[in-house]
Amino acid sequence: MTAGPRILVIGCRGQVATSLAGASWPADSHVACRGRDDFDLTDPVSTLALVQAGHPDVIINAAAYTGVDRAEAEPEAAYALNRDGPAHLAAAAAVLGIPLIHISTDYVFDGTRSGAWTEDDPVAPLGVYGASKAAGEQAVRERLDAHLILRTSWVHAPFGTNFVRTMLRLGRERPDLAVVDDQIGRPTYAPDLAQALATLAVTLAAGRRDGFGTFHLGGGGEPVSWHGFAAAIFARAAALGAPVPRLRPITTADYPTPARRPANSVLSGARIHTVHGLALRPWPAALDDSLGILLADPATVSHRDGALRPGARIGR
Repeated sequence: MTAGPRILVIGCRGQVATSLAGASWPADSHVACRGRDDFDLTDPVSTLALVQAGHPDVIINAAAYTGVDRAEAEPEAAYALNRDGPAHLAAAAAVLGIPLIHISTDYVFDGTRSGAWTEDDPVAPLGVYGASKAAGEQAVRERLDAHLILRTSWVHAPFGTNFVRTMLRLGRERPDLAVVDDQIGRPTYAPDLAQALATLAVTLAAGRRDGFGTFHLGGGGEPVSWHGFAAAIFARAAALGAPVPRLRPITTADYPTPARRPANSVLSGARIHTVHGLALRPWPAALDDSLGILLADPATVSHRDGALRPGARIGR
């Protein structure tokens, strides 16, 4: 009997890593999630030892320093996880001769162009977080030919720290909310992204050795501003009996933050659809699924740390 694919997921607590653990994998798959309690991603020796011990067919790197504003004050920590960590994983993958799937971000772009960003557009990050992720991409490219770098944007899930859960919580606490209306993108539902990642990983584990490179993979549908996304959240939440605040559109200048954000985060998914046949469903349909889970168990909204209430269901 042929053994099933062995997939090593780096990261255990983030939205994508959690979603990967709950994705639909072939019945004979061996999926192991490893995080900070198991090894030190910033240390090359620790990383190589972990990878060699697991003997995976494919690695998915879902670990990252994601504190966009905090990174401005902690650049060393951001670069350690977002540049050095991927570098160590790529080097370890090269030793074993296996592929690496690495998740990146729209923040590698400055957001100044009109239309959707393509993979060939030059990167020009606006802050430390984006710069550290761009450096991580380059570190992977330099160390491993068999890589898939997947940039995504505006990730949300029924768990973790994200815009949807924040809006629902603030909607319970405040009668009025001001939301930025001059930054646009496409929301990405972490479980949908995770299922696409699982499909890619299984294909690579089966022996595919073409179609490597950098790709964009995010939610489908029309681009929307953060204010428009908030309006969609509360329109759907109202039908499920959740409190609905008054929303007021504001500009980025009205809401200053330590890190600058791209005004245009819209990513073109044409290349990954052509090469790998992947396209995520429109973000409004995914939002309906997320809100259905969240509002069926309001306790999941109230936890500021993003943790699920014990026993709460997050699977499909």
